[in-house]
Amino acid sequence: MIEDCTAIILAGGDSRRMGQDKAMLAFAGQPLIHAVIDTMQRLFTVTILSVRQPRPEIALPQVCDLHADGGPLTGLVSALVQVTSPWAFVVGCDMPFVSPALVEQLATYRAQYQAVVPVVDGRLQPLAAFYSSSCIATMRASLSLGEKSLLGAISHLNVCYVDEAEMLRTDPQLRSFFDLDTPQDVAIAQGFE
Repeated sequence: MIEDCTAIILAGGDSRRMGQDKAMLAFAGQPLIHAVIDTMQRLFTVTILSVRQPRPEIALPQVCDLHADGGPLTGLVSALVQVTSPWAFVVGCDMPFVSPALVEQLATYRAQYQAVVPVVDGRLQPLAAFYSSSCIATMRASLSLGEKSLLGAISHLNVCYVDEAEMLRTDPQLRSFFDLDTPQDVAIAQGFE
């Protein structure tokens, strides 16, 4: 267990490319979000759900977005202001393969930083990352200036970027970062062992 951290599962998106609510999509015999919940509850003592509107079908504490249509940055800020732990691990509800060993590895990089963000194929992975409570003021300022991009807000933080080469020992195929955005992604994911 990572004691000084709260897990935040972001589940407030539109699921436009999927064509239906991703969180409740049937996957491996259960709603997709349950795979993410199960992993987070094994790693953290507190897991909360960040949503655009309440999801009574999911039995977790929930935080509703402070602003409509603000995207992941709004969801993250809305949840971070409610978290009482010094750190939060943020993950998308459509990421069923997040490796507990990888999360534990990422947790070891937190000292001296405001965020720990993985980088895969040269792309930042802000929805499988650690954020310190000290991020809140900077992220709120970004929102107040009309910023909607989580990547834009991250650029103003003291970040430890973790390269994929460092993560291969705990997640050899880097499946932790495979998110299910489309029906094609679901078909590919169903072929994973």
